[in-house]
Amino acid sequence: MRHSPAHDSVPAPAFATRGVMLDVSRNRVPTMAELRRVVDLIAAHGGNHLQLYTEHTFAYEGHEDAWRGWSPMTPAEVRELDAYADARGVELVANQNCFGHLAHWLRLPAYQHLAETHGDWMFDVWPRSGPFSLCPTDPASLGFVRDLLSQLLPCFRSRLVNIGCDETYDVGFGRSREEVERRGRAAVYAEFVGKVCGVVRALGSRPMFWADIALHDESALRMLPSEAIALAWGYEPDAPFARWCDAVRGAGQGREVWVCPGTSTWRSITGRTSERRANIAAAARDGLAHGATGFLLCDWGDTGHHQQWPIVEHAIAEGLRAAWTGGRDVPSPIGPPRDPAVATWLDELGDADLHLRETCGRLARPELTGPQRLRNQSALFIDLHNHPHDRLTDVAAPPDWERALTTLQSLDSRRPRTGDAQIDAEIAHTTSYAIAAARRGFLRRRPGGLTSADKRDLVARFSAIAAEHARLWRLRSREGGLSASLAHFDKVIADLSR
Repeated sequence: MRHSPAHDSVPAPAFATRGVMLDVSRNRVPTMAELRRVVDLIAAHGGNHLQLYTEHTFAYEGHEDAWRGWSPMTPAEVRELDAYADARGVELVANQNCFGHLAHWLRLPAYQHLAETHGDWMFDVWPRSGPFSLCPTDPASLGFVRDLLSQLLPCFRSRLVNIGCDETYDVGFGRSREEVERRGRAAVYAEFVGKVCGVVRALGSRPMFWADIALHDESALRMLPSEAIALAWGYEPDAPFARWCDAVRGAGQGREVWVCPGTSTWRSITGRTSERRANIAAAARDGLAHGATGFLLCDWGDTGHHQQWPIVEHAIAEGLRAAWTGGRDVPSPIGPPRDPAVATWLDELGDADLHLRETCGRLARPELTGPQRLRNQSALFIDLHNHPHDRLTDVAAPPDWERALTTLQSLDSRRPRTGDAQIDAEIAHTTSYAIAAARRGFLRRRPGGLTSADKRDLVARFSAIAAEHARLWRLRSREGGLSASLAHFDKVIADLSR
């Protein structure tokens, strides 16, 4: 797991900014000791940038209802971490979503009036209901954002700030409907993002934003302030980084663009090795060739943040190496693993359900026919923690699930020992969790389905897994968010207990 420095003579890095973004809002907020270890890891691997993705986990004064019970980062803690990172050549950068992904806030009575809608809307192809984004046509929304940023930004040396603004699909379904119908969604979106950028400028900082909405309708790019850095994110092997970079740069005004691949760890148990490798390689290669100045590797925590740290650390090492080399066959500051067998084993583990991921994509796009690759999740994880719109029950035959189970059991039988008791426990937990998920997936598709004995066995397995999840959580992460993470296990156990 640990990497030693390479030769002193290595080429200059391909990307000026080589960073990592960790999700601290769904649901895992690391301890200060763990955050210092993350900084050390990034520095040791040639990185120079860290963001902590935030929705409601900063202790904003006057907004206690939003962060109470979530063990938020305090201003003093951010300043302490900022100084620690700066001393090690890592720029800690503010990150606060300022438009979408604010459902936690907007469900609270004090903020309900700021929401675009509390009704039904479409998240891409999936029906959703309830609040998600700020209403862009309400002046009070900008006042809310100004209050948050005026408290957050003074805690950082860096003058960069990530204002988010991604996936605002609900805009036009509620209070801004008439304005969207009159002017177009892109104009309404760009106007509000531009106003947030103006708040950032007034506070002496420079904004960056997730560019997915603007890239979907490139007319929005030309409406946005030129100093705002476009963060082109995509987490699959076919993410069109080259086209995105060209679109941003082609919009003129000398706008900077960064490529933002993913660790492929979230909504999985073991990670997704093949997708991670291809996604990171494409971002490095195409970003370098098409003028990107930064490389930001993203690790999200959707659906309980159940991935264990060894899986994430392994992906960070690969991502930061690619950020240095640009995908070229040149040396980087990151040497080979001390024990290559561990890295190889983790790569095998991350593809234990690859054959299922290659055929189970109807989960995401049920309107399509024939085999479709599963995206943004592993089959093992999503079959276990499914949602009403997920339709994986009839996808893949029992032998395909039995194959995944057999592969995992074989990997567990030769699970490596690293000499680090905590890392070893996290890897053991990962395999136990994955085996239980594969076992359930196979048994429920077997003729006759789950027997009473099967259910009792699985309840015992998942109860033990949940307890170990909680124990390991407390070694690296704060208490806030743990109950929300465990609730995903509670649902599985409740379903099996019926």
